[in-house]
Amino acid sequence: MSVAVRSFNMIIGYMRPSQDDPRCQNQHEILKRKSCDRILKEEHSSAKQRTQLNAMMNELQVGDVVVVTRLFSLADSTKHLVDLLKEFQKREAHLYSLNENLNTQDSSGRIFLEHVKALLDFQGDLSSESTKKGMDEAKEKGTKLGRPRKLDGNVMKAIQMYESKEYSLAEIREETGISKTTLYRYLDK
Repeated sequence: MSVAVRSFNMIIGYMRPSQDDPRCQNQHEILKRKSCDRILKEEHSSAKQRTQLNAMMNELQVGDVVVVTRLFSLADSTKHLVDLLKEFQKREAHLYSLNENLNTQDSSGRIFLEHVKALLDFQGDLSSESTKKGMDEAKEKGTKLGRPRKLDGNVMKAIQMYESKEYSLAEIREETGISKTTLYRYLDK
């Protein structure tokens, strides 16, 4: 199977259905006016089944330009956008988003990528801080964090053997597979 090698840069239009353009008619008209060599259309708006996007990203070559009417058509989240922009950089291809007037071929587009990365880091820091705060507040209220312990048959058997005082810890471990540490953890409940 041979792959055709292109000797020119392509302008690739990409569109995906949205609430205000479910059949991509508006996007298609706009992309046609931008002299796209190819226009790719997703058949649905689902974030999980982006077959055209995945194929396009795999086929991008140096100097290709992907044109979208707005960033929302391309990415599903800030993280997804950053990942895609990194892939564009890696492949030395470019993105042009008409609505946002974003063109990664110029310095403003490169600056935009750095700003989006910084915002993503900021968003992650906020989320982490909020989680830590919530966990601290829960601990202060006496809430036990983590997965609740579930007594299985072996743990119950180990506890019964321990409480009977007829078995050593080594015998309990050999019989049930429950370590001394695990046994004591369940006894402390």
